[in-house]
Amino acid sequence: MGTEAAIPFRSRVFNLKTKNPSNPTSEQSRVQCSIHAPPSSKKLLELLCYAESIDDQLNTLLKELQLTEENTKLRYLTCSLIEDIAAAYFLDCTVRPFGSSVNSFGKLGCDLDMFLDLDEIGKFSANKTSGNFLMEFQVKNVPSERIATQKILSVIGECLDHFGPGCVGVQKILNARCPLVRFSHQASGFQCDLTTNNRIALKSSELLYIYGALDSRVRALVFSIRCWARAHSLTSSIPGSWITNFSLTMMVIFFLQRRSPPILPTLDSLKTLADAEDKCVIEGHNCTFVRDLNKIKPSGNTETLELLLKEFFEYFGNFAFNKNSINIRQGREQNKPESSPLHIQNPFETSLNISKNVSQSQLQKFVDLARESAWILNQEDKDRPSSSRSQPWGLAALLLPSVVNSASLAKRVRKKPASERIKSLLESIKSSGPENATSTNGKRTVSTQA
Repeated sequence: MGTEAAIPFRSRVFNLKTKNPSNPTSEQSRVQCSIHAPPSSKKLLELLCYAESIDDQLNTLLKELQLTEENTKLRYLTCSLIEDIAAAYFLDCTVRPFGSSVNSFGKLGCDLDMFLDLDEIGKFSANKTSGNFLMEFQVKNVPSERIATQKILSVIGECLDHFGPGCVGVQKILNARCPLVRFSHQASGFQCDLTTNNRIALKSSELLYIYGALDSRVRALVFSIRCWARAHSLTSSIPGSWITNFSLTMMVIFFLQRRSPPILPTLDSLKTLADAEDKCVIEGHNCTFVRDLNKIKPSGNTETLELLLKEFFEYFGNFAFNKNSINIRQGREQNKPESSPLHIQNPFETSLNISKNVSQSQLQKFVDLARESAWILNQEDKDRPSSSRSQPWGLAALLLPSVVNSASLAKRVRKKPASERIKSLLESIKSSGPENATSTNGKRTVSTQA
């Protein structure tokens, strides 16, 4: 059998290995990048249990789960490495991160969304006049922009698969609403999605970053709600009828717009504050909003994170999802324009519902869990834990699987009042130490995966 042959495409990433290995198997051992991962469920639960307050719990969770500066820099480096490969075909292209990697709501271990920007190349194909002549670069034309996107990503996907160092598991998902190429980047450890012609997603990332920067409570609340949803399987990494993290983030923003006084401004008010430099229209959609944080007046709302967490669950536990939609552009409830169980208006493509995939059963599960969580927090107001914080309390208690987490949810709700069900759950938690909370008997398993 012949020896392996290297593809002559050299990456800027290199491996280190021993020059004279003591045994043949160690020759393959290399120094790997330090891959950042969120803390284990057990570790996170311990940190939350020993926090000083529920506010402290939410801030602790944020600190433990948010992207580090090192991890963020690694994401930009990975984009530049993919740019090196794409530049073989499109010399002046740029690959930029978007989504959770840059919007300030990304969790350690989240996917890396990348945007292949070909704008600079497009400028060279513009017509130029010289005297009586009209000059234009020769380009290949296709019937539509979508077909052009599919062809570009198909070629880049092939290049990554055959020539890209460390790019494995390449999948070309070209018939999706937004065509993309999905792959794993071994050197960084990231699962990557590469797309192009998706500029509205870039503006959405920028908008979320602004909302996250306006008030320190925003990110802490979003991270906690996402973690809570993941612990109860309300969200999933597998596409389906579950609520997405993006939808949950929109719900938190909408809730904070509804406070009195509001903690966050509406998108329309951000548009009003914009000047000429902020104007942005993409494919006929007005994506204009002020980008200078100094022009946005800080909120006078001083509510605690503990109160906001409890009020979030109470608000959406009693929200009229059957008739109202969520709209952060105007910051008020509106009649649903369609019959989907959950309607959250896309902030820029306003005719779209970002939660159209959510089923009635999943929405009902969210509502019931929200009501139970509000009840737990209200009960703790009456019965604060002692100085010994070894038992789950506050946010930690909310991350324990609920008694509503079963197929017979509706029947159980009718048979037994929520107060009795939660009381029995809390008594069970107190009677068994944290070591028993992590049992895998199918009834109570601590899960704090966000």
